[in-house]
Amino acid sequence: MAKFAGKTIVVTGSGKQKGLGQGILQAFADDGANCVVSDLAIDDEAEAVAEELRGRGAKVLTVACDVSKADQCRALVDAAVEKFGSIDVFVNNAGIGFKMKPLLEVDTAEEWDQVIAVNLSGAFYGTQAAARTMVERGEGGRIINIASQAAKTGFPHLPAYVSSKHGMVGLTRASAVELGAHGITVNAVCPNHVTTGLGAQQNEYFSKLLGFDTVEDYLANMSAKNPMGRPGLPSDTAAACLWLASEEAFYVTGEALNVSGGEEMH
Repeated sequence: MAKFAGKTIVVTGSGKQKGLGQGILQAFADDGANCVVSDLAIDDEAEAVAEELRGRGAKVLTVACDVSKADQCRALVDAAVEKFGSIDVFVNNAGIGFKMKPLLEVDTAEEWDQVIAVNLSGAFYGTQAAARTMVERGEGGRIINIASQAAKTGFPHLPAYVSSKHGMVGLTRASAVELGAHGITVNAVCPNHVTTGLGAQQNEYFSKLLGFDTVEDYLANMSAKNPMGRPGLPSDTAAACLWLASEEAFYVTGEALNVSGGEEMH
């Protein structure tokens, strides 16, 4: 029997093709889970993600959600529970990582505040909404925060992003301490660079910033520095989420798990 048959997973920021959110949902769909696709808008791309999951045999719900709004996170959780009866796994994946600018040039309202609102406050609102329904149900649950290598290490021209991801690790630990008594584990996954749609924008920016002639040269250098010889893939992060959501990981909570091919070791 599929490991997650009858279970329901919600992944925020999962409406983009080739994104981390899609990769996570694909892995859970293949293992029998009901899937909730959520993004800022349920557009044609998000519907295509949902249809692909249905092709894998999953029951799928799509829900628009701006995670920077607490009421919309609550509505997302309510919609998932109404459709499937419960939420077993909630993944805070939505994030902004494409606002790249030197520290001294960052505009407070347009850049810093927006990144913190989505990446950190959004993870808090999602965690709170999911945990409330899990506690009420009384059967535990799994909350997984998609952090980043930037949750462990500083990077130039990403002050808000790095700060938000470090904060997400703190949120993970604080949540784990309070929710463990309810059988709810809270963990973070910290991938290294993954060339999603967001990652492709970072490739373009940093290849120029670091003086590479082409994006291909930048990626080749990135691969050469990694002990495993390549950047990350969505499937790497998805595999970590599958394990953290499994019964085998029931005693693991408050952790920030590196999934970086050995690039990040602390």
